[in-house]
Amino acid sequence: MAGEAKTTAQYIEHHLTNLTYGMNPQTGQWEFAHSAEEAAAMGFWSINVDSMAWSIGLGLVFLMFFRKAAAAATSGVPGGLQNAVEMIVETLEDQVLSVFNHKNALIAPLALTIFVWVFLMNLMDLLPVDWLPELAVVAGISHMKIVPSTDPNITMALALSVFALVIYYSVKCKGIGGFLAELSFHPFPVQKGVLAIFIVPINFLLESVTLIAKPLSLGLRLFGNMYAGEMIFILIALTFGGGLLLAVAGGLMQWAWAVFHVLIITLQAFLFAVLSVVYLAQAHDVDEH
Repeated sequence: MAGEAKTTAQYIEHHLTNLTYGMNPQTGQWEFAHSAEEAAAMGFWSINVDSMAWSIGLGLVFLMFFRKAAAAATSGVPGGLQNAVEMIVETLEDQVLSVFNHKNALIAPLALTIFVWVFLMNLMDLLPVDWLPELAVVAGISHMKIVPSTDPNITMALALSVFALVIYYSVKCKGIGGFLAELSFHPFPVQKGVLAIFIVPINFLLESVTLIAKPLSLGLRLFGNMYAGEMIFILIALTFGGGLLLAVAGGLMQWAWAVFHVLIITLQAFLFAVLSVVYLAQAHDVDEH
């Protein structure tokens, strides 16, 4: 039983460990980590190579397919790819127009890019959990996580990129004084007098927490949902080694969870894109309060 539990733990750890490259603190050499403990010891400047490779690769796939659809676009009877692209574009355009009431040519393409890119990263979770990691092992690669959105480094990088745009447009549209005033004079009204000395710091603290919560909620929501989904797939995969009956049950559970997970991966991509637009709309709202 102890050996079986250890094997199960090793299986789960292997599937949840990134292919990490960084400086080994013991040897002082830059190398690939061979375990989760080694990866953690490499510290901040290490890089999850698999997450970076898959996210960049999926971004290139996104650009390739949309470029192909644009090049083959026709005013006549559209093909399947053009239909799919037009449906995505029109859906997101309607959402942007309903949320963003300002003039900014960046917002709609940004929402489209976020949605499709995040969706493609999430979509990798529907591939059988053993296929590519085991192929990587055969090729001599110790670890391979193929779902970039289960890596908090990827989801928080996306969220912080949106947050940087929020700060930029907040200062651009309101000025540095208006932005600081927004943080200092709400939610509690500030009246002239000695009381303002105490209210302004409280307002600034509360509004700063609210501001910082935006990228945290974006990144951690996506990471948490996708990580949980991946964990369920891994746990179901463990049933395939328990005999014919458990294997059949595991296959049915995998199919059922995959069907349900299609909704989750689409919804998470849509929420990330729409909330990004909402936060950017708030950054443009000069008279929001």
